[in-house]
Amino acid sequence: MTAPTPHPSTEGRTPYPVGLLLAGRRVVVVGGGQVAQRRLPALIASGADLHLISPATTPAVQAMADASELTWHARPYRDGDLADTWYALVATDDPAVNAAVSAEAERERVFCSRSDDAAAATAWTPASGRDAGATVAVLTGDPRHSAALRDAIVDGLRDGSLAARQFRSHGAGVALVGGGPGDPDLITVRGRRLLADADVVVTDRLAPRELLAELPEHVEVIDASKIPYGRFMAQEAINRTLVEHAKAGKFVVRLKGGDPYVFGRGGEELLACAEAGLPVTVVPGISSSISVPAAAGVPVTHRGLTHEFTVISGHVGPDDERSLTNWEAAARMSGTLVLLMAVDKIGAIAARLVEYGRSADTPVAIVQEGTTAAQRRVDATLGTVAAVVEAEGVKPPAVIVVGDVVNVLAEAFRP
Repeated sequence: MTAPTPHPSTEGRTPYPVGLLLAGRRVVVVGGGQVAQRRLPALIASGADLHLISPATTPAVQAMADASELTWHARPYRDGDLADTWYALVATDDPAVNAAVSAEAERERVFCSRSDDAAAATAWTPASGRDAGATVAVLTGDPRHSAALRDAIVDGLRDGSLAARQFRSHGAGVALVGGGPGDPDLITVRGRRLLADADVVVTDRLAPRELLAELPEHVEVIDASKIPYGRFMAQEAINRTLVEHAKAGKFVVRLKGGDPYVFGRGGEELLACAEAGLPVTVVPGISSSISVPAAAGVPVTHRGLTHEFTVISGHVGPDDERSLTNWEAAARMSGTLVLLMAVDKIGAIAARLVEYGRSADTPVAIVQEGTTAAQRRVDATLGTVAAVVEAEGVKPPAVIVVGDVVNVLAEAFRP
């Protein structure tokens, strides 16, 4: 048998990029540490018949094995482990083992990637990322340089700054996108990507305003704000706007503050579009009910302190016949209460909670304009919150948190 010809030096050579279709094919990873932990998810996603050879693994890798995403051979590497293998990845911290696996791969003509010595490998693992069904893979020979280029390209695709965004894969329809609590960086990656694709954006006053400045000039922006006790666009008109523009062949993004389904009437808008026969994509957003308290140093749950939190709309007060809230039940619960749209009703709400059993000394935090540059936090108790809100001139939008969690991180957040 003729010995295999050693591969030439990689110095000065350009790697040939190729996408391996590994579904159902045997792939061997030797080593179960941090490097393998980073590489395995992409191999799992490829559908490969994945075999991991390592005496020990990280907890995350073991979880992959426990979930039957790969076959873990809990032992050291043995010569012959690469039989019938299409691709191998060596990721141990033992140079002798890495060299032995690499040598077998050379004999068996199996392309092999090495985490410790790229020059001794026959394949390089690119820095890769995905956006809208496309995979971006970058090879430079320097992992940090590759990762930086990958990030720049993928970020450009996601925020629409690369011209490739014009080749979008979807047509007319509607996307209900949660914009998050106010900071433009807190919109989801998918939400930002769809926003960059929009022909029409129907937005409200709580959506991240800075994102609108990034839209191309041809995008039509429609203001659907609902200002408390002020100007507003009726929900029926919003529904009609979404349907009419989408039926005209446009891709419409309904950009909302927080999450579309948390007091955002996203369900009503989806039903209107569905009844019109339009395709609808729902993109969840980070709800202000948890993110705004977090930004102000208030965890809505804390171990040993509370086992639940309840989010309540304060749009209508306890004495309003339209109220659907069981305030007595809310008062008797021991957990955290998060009140949205409740600034002007907080006096009546606090009085009702105290009436039904909550202590007047229960801590309260009011966070106005949370996650934005204008964020401020005002503290009170159920007994004093009405007077404090009035004295401090608190205005919507604000999130009000009731419960012992208000003070649990006070020392850590003290200026």
